[in-house]
Amino acid sequence: MLPIAGAIRIELEEGIPIFRASSLVQNQIETLLTKQQATALGPEEEQELDRYEEIDDYLSFVNRSLRNLSLT
Repeated sequence: MLPIAGAIRIELEEGIPIFRASSLVQNQIETLLTKQQATALGPEEEQELDRYEEIDDYLSFVNRSLRNLSLT
């Protein structure tokens, strides 16, 4: 399950807000990926990893959009 409080942090890079997963979330992703390499994940773990991937895609899109807006 994705933790709500503190899951995402905002950093300024060259005056542009950039959204990033917190270290807590990054550690959980690394744990799941390491486990996935060693053995099969359970269904709940697979779903959790899939949700993190979706969130990463969304954050990447938002960050690209913010960077593009700052260029115009």
